[in-house]
Amino acid sequence: MSYFDNIRTFVRVYELGSMSAAGRDLRISPAVTSSRISQLEDHLGVRLFQRTTRSLSATEQGQSFYRGATEILHAVESAEAQIVNITENLRGSLYVAAPLGLGRRLIAPQVPEFLADYPEVSVRLRLTDRKVDLTTEGLDLAFFLGRPEDSTLRIRKIADVDRVLCAAPDYIARRGMPETGADLVADGHDCLALRFPGATEFQWRLSTPEGPQRFRVSGRYECDDGDVLTDWALAGQGIAMKPVFEIADHLAAGRLVPVAEDTPPEPIQMACLFTHRRRQDPKTRLFMEFMIDRIGKAVAGG
Repeated sequence: MSYFDNIRTFVRVYELGSMSAAGRDLRISPAVTSSRISQLEDHLGVRLFQRTTRSLSATEQGQSFYRGATEILHAVESAEAQIVNITENLRGSLYVAAPLGLGRRLIAPQVPEFLADYPEVSVRLRLTDRKVDLTTEGLDLAFFLGRPEDSTLRIRKIADVDRVLCAAPDYIARRGMPETGADLVADGHDCLALRFPGATEFQWRLSTPEGPQRFRVSGRYECDDGDVLTDWALAGQGIAMKPVFEIADHLAAGRLVPVAEDTPPEPIQMACLFTHRRRQDPKTRLFMEFMIDRIGKAVAGG
């Protein structure tokens, strides 16, 4: 049992908030999980977790150690990924999911370069704006915008993505220019909703001088395809909330203009989701690091 194993176990316990859940994720027994945490605490000379019969929470020292531990794991995994192509002949299929806008604009264009370097690897890219289930759908990776609901999965953040409320100039000419989120509601503006089966209400979270607030906007148009919302906005049918990278050309050309700029949308997290087991596959690691590097540069304008 290595010190590195103890660190990896600590990170999973911290992220999942449970010894038993971390043990299942790592495929080790609860006794081994507890033993590794105890060994790490003995080595460091501090308590990393406060334990009771019903709960487990990280101490201040544990919170501090987690930040350094994740940096260590990421550095080691990145180093491993750099040498995989020297020591192994990668082959097989990669099953990857991504939202439509992100997949079409930032992921799909990069796939040929990756496959050119690894001729025995295939990429099966599924693009959908609905939430996906990695386990039941047999996915290796899922890129996404927002916050994951399943806390048992691993996540690699790529960037915080700026968003904008936007509309076509002819819509503004007909309906007027809203200055704030409150104007969207009070003036009954037509807001274009990205919605999925089972959604009960539609709200936009916007930044205000008093802090983030939710505005229950409305409209007659909704779809589960973000690109359809862009097309409707371009056609003058209403106001859409879009990641800037998806509509940068339309903004630059004046086909869409920002609205409600006094209360802009909060940035949204762009990240990659994977299971602990999938992360160990060399081709999965390499593909993820390859995409994170290129997507991060594209979003940052690099």
